Amino acid sequence: MSFHCFFLKRRHLAILGAALVSAVIFAAVQAPAAVTAAATQRQLPIYCVERDQKVCSISFDAAWGADNTQKILDVLDEYNVKATFFVVSAWAEQYPDMAKAIVEHGHELMNHSSKHDHYNSLTADQIVADVNKCNDMIEGLTGVRPTLIRCPFGEYDDHVISAIRSIGMEPIQWDVEPLAAPSSAATA
Repeated sequence: MSFHCFFLKRRHLAILGAALVSAVIFAAVQAPAAVTAAATQRQLPIYCVERDQKVCSISFDAAWGADNTQKILDVLDEYNVKATFFVVSAWAEQYPDMAKAIVEHGHELMNHSSKHDHYNSLTADQIVADVNKCNDMIEGLTGVRPTLIRCPFGEYDDHVISAIRSIGMEPIQWDVEPLAAPSSAATA
């Protein structure tokens, strides 16, 4: 067995070191682009929209009962606030006067599904059929076809988002959960 030993001059060692540092810097700069190109982008619903003004969007889900709907409309009118109501088609069918009143008060009436199923477990065709059934109900009552949907249970994945967008609609998600009190509120 023989061993070969190479001796490098200080100048060659410096050049080799500089080349190694350059390669590391190049790899570090190019790595995010390579990862982004290789990874598939997850589809997400709209959580919020950037605005220059300090505003918030208020929305309500209506899937059962209408006991408080008129009270909500009155409060919104009192403060000149507009909101979006996401309704299930059975709700709109059971409370057509409330559905019409929401639109007459200047609010949006949008889709929250027909059957309130778990969309993640449905095929794209089943999702589209369910969404269109609710859209048809709302359009029949108000003359306005919904362009937005809040998915039942807040559940979505790429195939749900793709199915919804395939019919020209946008999925909307909340970014503040009103039912979950902040931990500091529990001690107040």
